[in-house]
Amino acid sequence: MGQAPRSGPVGVILSVAPDRFAQVVEAARRTGLTVTGEQPVLGSLSGTIAEDRIPALEAVDGVESVDREQIVRLPPPDSPIQ
Repeated sequence: MGQAPRSGPVGVILSVAPDRFAQVVEAARRTGLTVTGEQPVLGSLSGTIAEDRIPALEAVDGVESVDREQIVRLPPPDSPIQ
């Protein structure tokens, strides 16, 4: 049959080696990461990537961890449950 469809992009937050931040960002981009935020002082990077590319992202030298973004929805301030 045909190829399996590629998974859609997911939001990720990376913890990276601060002393090699720029090199890690470039290597992460080469794996398919679309960078949406950089915090070099904190050693943190955020972006989106196809779910099936996360293992390649985790294997980038200098990437300490990769966490999927989690969306938290809070009820409106005037709702009875807070």
